Amino acid sequence: MSHHPTSLNLPDVEREELPVDVLLVGAGPASLSCAIHLKRLLEERGMGDKEILVIDKAKEIGHHTLSGAVMDPRGISDLFPDWRERGFPVISEVGDDWAEWLRPGGKHWTMKGPLCPPQLKNHGNLLVSLNQVVGWLAEQAEQAEIMIQAGFPAAQTLYEGERVVGIDVRDGGIAKDGSAKANFEAGARVRAEVTVFAEGTRGSLAKQLFTRHALYAGKNPQTYGTGIKELWRVREEVGREMHGKVFHTGGYPLHAGGYGGSWVYGVAPDQISIGFVVGLDHGDASLDPHALFVQWKQHDRIRPLLEGGEVLRYGAKTIPEGGYYSMPKLFGDGFVLVGDSAGFLNAASLKGIHLSIKSGMLAAEAIADALQAGDTSAQGLARYDELFEASWAKDELWGVRNYRQAFASGVSTGMLDFAVQRVTGGRGLQARRPGHEDHTCMQGAAQAKLEKPRFNDADSMDKLTDVYLSGAIHEEDQPSHLLVVDPTICVERCTAEYGNPCQHFCPAAVYEWPEGADSVVISASNCVHCKTCDIADPYENIEWLVPEGGGGPKYVDM
Repeated sequence: MSHHPTSLNLPDVEREELPVDVLLVGAGPASLSCAIHLKRLLEERGMGDKEILVIDKAKEIGHHTLSGAVMDPRGISDLFPDWRERGFPVISEVGDDWAEWLRPGGKHWTMKGPLCPPQLKNHGNLLVSLNQVVGWLAEQAEQAEIMIQAGFPAAQTLYEGERVVGIDVRDGGIAKDGSAKANFEAGARVRAEVTVFAEGTRGSLAKQLFTRHALYAGKNPQTYGTGIKELWRVREEVGREMHGKVFHTGGYPLHAGGYGGSWVYGVAPDQISIGFVVGLDHGDASLDPHALFVQWKQHDRIRPLLEGGEVLRYGAKTIPEGGYYSMPKLFGDGFVLVGDSAGFLNAASLKGIHLSIKSGMLAAEAIADALQAGDTSAQGLARYDELFEASWAKDELWGVRNYRQAFASGVSTGMLDFAVQRVTGGRGLQARRPGHEDHTCMQGAAQAKLEKPRFNDADSMDKLTDVYLSGAIHEEDQPSHLLVVDPTICVERCTAEYGNPCQHFCPAAVYEWPEGADSVVISASNCVHCKTCDIADPYENIEWLVPEGGGGPKYVDM
């Protein structure tokens, strides 16, 4: 296969140098919690003059953050014990919860009380908008005089030998043909003693770190799911009935070999959040997460909730489902990893915000110690791993350490194994179940069997209609940030072997194969930055790189 490019920046460009002490790449809950806690710790030690900079690729902080979201308050309680008094943005507390198993033909079983799986019990948890949570955390950070810069995508990692010493920001004003336009602006070169990679799932720079520093040596590969979310305004009686209630579903429309499920959250008196997640180790070359989401909405249990309503927002992202054994090494010379980039997610409960917050706090403690000791090498930052292993975050993830891998052989096997895990402290039928890279699970085109649903304008919109509701927009005259490394593979192999699955698995209609076309048509401006293509392509032939600053979705209240 051809060499994979690592950046869209122009070479040999003079860059403005911006030195800081700690740089955080990405402005999600893990990053902002890390910055806030680090600032506190440094001030306590008389080191409050250390400069902390948080950068994010979105036009505004929070525009690229997406979650269900039911939030365990444990993380925010550690960061801000007085979070209620500070005005933390809670939509409501969960008052009632249950699970349902959907069956074909509109049938379903309801599991409440003792029949509801314990990991899906949410009474007392918080219904939130992650977009609002991140905005609130950014306000707390700015009040602490932490620098935050939106529209600053990190394009390339800087090295001195094998030590990370910062990043180059993505250049602006590069034309589609790769030449500098009249408005060309070279991205800054940000140098830092410690760089915190908090890019979210499948971060483009974190992915390169994993390879260069062998951060997955001795670990299971990460396994991912693609989640799709819509925010709906619903009929008054539906909103009133569902407000403060949550339920999750399994079963239809997934077949017995596919891992996934859905949620319905009553987030306001007139709004519900709905979503569907499917594992990318599904195996079917025609896997289309958006199509499954539409089929789920058309089930007789779900459709009545949406009738007479209006979809307000749409979004999609991938989530790291692998758990404890799929977490990379968390640190190296001059860097640490936090949040989704490091796999801090409990797939059994479908929750990660509290774990991301805690990961940021643990990293902050290790960074503060390293700065105080004047040693930000891997040895100096190794305490991060020690702190994690002694934390409640480790305990929680250890308790579900084999959860996701148990479903590799099918839903029935997974449910049986998980039942055993619950009485064996998370062990299950094997001490450590092996993992796999999702793209290796894809079967040939001849085995593809998923069918497309019928779309309508009322409750089952097609991809392009939904993408419009994500607010996704990019500068059109720039190089595509979605690189097909070897286009000949698409035509000479993929068409026959897999039927070009990119046209199915992308939830934003980025990849299309018009009838009679001899190559894929890439509509990069549709991209919602979910990273599904980078993960699921069976040849690892698609490389996701950061586009110009400010491009991407515009998630509001999501």
